[in-house]
Amino acid sequence: MASGAEECERTASGLRYPRQMEMKVHHAIDSIPESKWDALLDAEATPFVRWAWLEALEASGCASAENGWQPCHLALWRGDRLIAAAPTYLKEGSDGDFSRDWAWADAALRAGIAYYPKLAVTVPFTPVTGRRLLIAPGEDRATCVRALMAGARELAVELRASSVHVLFPTAGEALELEAAGLARRVAFQYHWRNEGYADPEAFLACFSSKKRNQAKRERAAPGEQGILIRTIRGEELAADRHRWGRAAYDLHRSTVDKLMWGRRWLNGAFYDRVFARMPESLEVVAATRDGKLIAGAFNVGTPSHLYGRYWGCFEEHPFLHFNVCLYHSIDECIRRGVGMFEGGAGGEHKIARGFQPAETWSNHLFLDARLEKPIRAFVAAEAIERAAALDRWRAASPILKRKPVVQQDG
Repeated sequence: MASGAEECERTASGLRYPRQMEMKVHHAIDSIPESKWDALLDAEATPFVRWAWLEALEASGCASAENGWQPCHLALWRGDRLIAAAPTYLKEGSDGDFSRDWAWADAALRAGIAYYPKLAVTVPFTPVTGRRLLIAPGEDRATCVRALMAGARELAVELRASSVHVLFPTAGEALELEAAGLARRVAFQYHWRNEGYADPEAFLACFSSKKRNQAKRERAAPGEQGILIRTIRGEELAADRHRWGRAAYDLHRSTVDKLMWGRRWLNGAFYDRVFARMPESLEVVAATRDGKLIAGAFNVGTPSHLYGRYWGCFEEHPFLHFNVCLYHSIDECIRRGVGMFEGGAGGEHKIARGFQPAETWSNHLFLDARLEKPIRAFVAAEAIERAAALDRWRAASPILKRKPVVQQDG
């Protein structure tokens, strides 16, 4: 594709797009052919940006205008060829996007400035780092990024949105977006990294003695309680996908219904649809007692990454959550050679179980200078503080004390 300022043309609003290309807004993912959307996915695109996942969210009504997620997907076309796209939603609040911008919204309210609606480039209900700007192979990425962000800004103006937020992009995308004029914000989650452990014992050998003994006691609990934990995946899951989709939903519901702040963001129709369409990317960690399902976790995976999403239990047992959500899947990653296990947002309890802080990113652009200037300054100061905090943690970590025993090939 030709690129460069001289080969761009202005829209009615003065924004620039590459010539011979047209930016369109799609108010439903199913208005874009699945094959064209998925052709944009590369190695940094998680299963969450697959057409089937996004379509399941929309067709089930989870990601809908009624629930505060109006689809406004940006798509850059050259004729009938999709060149670039970004999953985009108009939002009337911040529930379910994990943007952590409530303080900004509150400050805007106090100043008499409308914060909502806002435009979010993200995957609903999914605080997982991955591609947000999908570019066709062979296209000039920098040009397409600028075009997508020009389209996002123009759409925000048209819809009277206060701002554009790109949530959980890759580290590289966060830098690209910063170069395109969006403030870059850093946050962190807790991720487990596979350092080439030969087996779970090699992983535990890296702990301090106190933490290792604690982990072993917790790991032994299911056997003492008569609980069997295993992962259902692959052909076994695909052969009975409706059953396991229903189980994942019932377990998820059992958790959110117990919490005062719990939200049923995902319904049974979503689980039915996503288990039917993409079972090869899904896992259920099932805990049974006397042959009865008592707890479980819903995970999404690729050969290199495992993403923990939701868990639930029908019976309460000591350390059951740690074993179902963390320990069992760590051991599975070691056994299968999976490099990274992201156990979900939040959870400082993960540190004591071998997870380490990892940066996550977001990018932000406000159309009103009364918000843009102070929030940009805040994000810059916040980044310095967070970088220092992460450095302190890594220098003083009491968890992983020794280098792991690396498994040797052959």
